[in-house]
Amino acid sequence: MSRSDTPSYEPARSALLFVDPYNDFLAEGGKLWPLVKEVAEAQQLHDNLRAVLAAARAAGLPVFIVPHRQWVPGDLENWDHPSPYQLGAARHQVFAKGSWGAEWFPDFAPRPGDTVVKEHWGASGFANTDLDMLLKQHKVTHVILIGLIANTCIEATGRFAAELGYHVTLVRDATAAASPLALQCAHEINGPTFAHAILTTRALLDAL
Repeated sequence: MSRSDTPSYEPARSALLFVDPYNDFLAEGGKLWPLVKEVAEAQQLHDNLRAVLAAARAAGLPVFIVPHRQWVPGDLENWDHPSPYQLGAARHQVFAKGSWGAEWFPDFAPRPGDTVVKEHWGASGFANTDLDMLLKQHKVTHVILIGLIANTCIEATGRFAAELGYHVTLVRDATAAASPLALQCAHEINGPTFAHAILTTRALLDAL
């Protein structure tokens, strides 16, 4: 997308959705950090997340933290058909409630005025949560997605947002994936089928 095509983001109508800013994803020693580390470091992920978050706050955009379910013993027991994604998370006890891994990565912990959405059980931050209601109550029409990971929770949340009628922006270097190919597919093959804008951090900062 060229600079001239970059949308504008009215603070009264736009929001930043920060998906899964947990230690397990973003910190050395996190259970999922080894999965994304190579791509995250190549993307300068942490620096870009800090930059986008700071710019959104400075521009007056509300920040919504969109967290994954924190695992507790008994999750998925007697479920009819949990997904492979859910089974894997339960097997490794990802984001286990009360653990260090389920704490917010310190740089991205919610601040007063931020909204923490109810936890999502699958990949979409909208399915079985209060995210859509909260956005509508804040009169939000444009959502900007950052966080982890590009081809699962970011993509699923973005697709669901588009289906619900939101204007969706992906930030290609404020996310990561398990491989460069997965990241490329998320932004060059799948993203253009639902996202209204796919920007770099630099382009988004200019727009904000």
